[in-house]
Amino acid sequence: MSAADTPKRSMRTPLGRVRNLGAAHSGTSDFWRQRITGVAMTLLMIPVIVIVMMTLGSNQAGAKVILGSLPIAVIMLLFIIASAWHMKIGMQVVIEDYVHNEKLKLVSIMLNNFFSIAVALASIYAILKLASGV
Repeated sequence: MSAADTPKRSMRTPLGRVRNLGAAHSGTSDFWRQRITGVAMTLLMIPVIVIVMMTLGSNQAGAKVILGSLPIAVIMLLFIIASAWHMKIGMQVVIEDYVHNEKLKLVSIMLNNFFSIAVALASIYAILKLASGV
């Protein structure tokens, strides 16, 4: 029997190998989503810094004019969505890895989801309100 014919030994269950799931039962999808949101945030960081620098020294009306323009609103919305999603995934991974009580883990993940959604919605609402001029 050659090395190519020997079956690989694994600690994973056959179902886990078929589904390609890790210990947290989510596979590599969280890993890739977090990397994608990280890249998106990195690409959007320069425009966001420029936008923030443009609003420095402005009064409220000036900042409203700057943040109310369509291209800037789109950049800010993309950054907010990527940041909130990245935050949600990162905290979920920490909770899954370090909270061992299953009930506390479930409650923590639910609160993390609610908090991330609330932050994203409040930020999106603020940007849309500025962009619509209401």
